[in-house]
Amino acid sequence: MTDLGPVAWPPAPIRTERLVLREPEARDRAAFIEVLASPQVHTYLGGPRPRDELEREMPEVPERWPGSFVVDLEGSMIGQILLRRAPEHQPPAAEGRVDLGYFFLPRAWGFGYAAEACAAALDWLDGALPGEPVVLTTQTANAASMRLAAKLRFTEVERFHAWNAEQWLGMRPSATPGGTSSTTAPTAAT
Repeated sequence: MTDLGPVAWPPAPIRTERLVLREPEARDRAAFIEVLASPQVHTYLGGPRPRDELEREMPEVPERWPGSFVVDLEGSMIGQILLRRAPEHQPPAAEGRVDLGYFFLPRAWGFGYAAEACAAALDWLDGALPGEPVVLTTQTANAASMRLAAKLRFTEVERFHAWNAEQWLGMRPSATPGGTSSTTAPTAAT
């Protein structure tokens, strides 16, 4: 489910020091195929999709929906940020919450782009849906994703086993309308 409720979409492009977060465009098609077919990107995401299948199925303009941001560096897509309602296969603590997802082309790894882009998307969400907590799920084996979750102030809610691996569910405190963070997080269902 991608519903972000009453959020006006698309927002104006979000600019950071080095990046622009924007809607997908036709020029991003090749980068979408590259990232979805990358074995490196999909090490912890269930494996890559076949490139020939992606070439056939990917529309000329990649799908646009609220919460889907292309991460653009100097006019080229280097990744994607996804803000969507947590999928149904998540633990109860995540149900109905906004879920942060992201992926970046391997050539963009190690430069802090993911942290910069995710922080900007979360700041946008705080303005668009004040008080909305956000969850993030990653495999515990994905050390880079675990470091990013900590940098973005996600704290562990629970660990669970899915997709043949241990998963980590974290929650980021919501920003209240007054601009302060709420530290109330739901307890994990047992």
